[in-house]
Amino acid sequence: MKNQVINVIIAGLGGQGVLKASDILSDAVFRAGYDVKKSEIHGMSQRGGSVCSDVRFGKKVLSPMVPVGEADFLVVIAEDQVEVNRHQLRQSGVLIEPKLIDLKTLKNQKSLNVALLGILSRYLDIGEEHWKEAIRSNLPEKLHGVNFDTFTLGRSAKTD
Repeated sequence: MKNQVINVIIAGLGGQGVLKASDILSDAVFRAGYDVKKSEIHGMSQRGGSVCSDVRFGKKVLSPMVPVGEADFLVVIAEDQVEVNRHQLRQSGVLIEPKLIDLKTLKNQKSLNVALLGILSRYLDIGEEHWKEAIRSNLPEKLHGVNFDTFTLGRSAKTD
């Protein structure tokens, strides 16, 4: 994985933590030694509109934008945004969507973004310590415990 560029798109609605999830992902892959580039499209995010963030990482990344249809992973936080963004996913890409997490198991519903990152982490060669450090550095201390638990829940979620 170190020699190829990995393309991840995180999509959802304003206020769901799309940008925070992309910050955590970018931080984790940077800590793991990858070159990383990130871009964001806010749209009408302040009114609950569509929000999308591209994260690209690898040995050397030249552009922050994921070409249309080239996402290796599409992480969608709002179920109604799956079909809106599906065209971004390459044919062999992996869709990570909210229905993969039982919302009743979350201690805090707002941490769904971190649970989905937990699922994503199973596909990436990024040590769990890098993820936890990224969560620690991107969230307030009072949220560390619940988000560490939520990340672990995502890592162990049954997805098939």
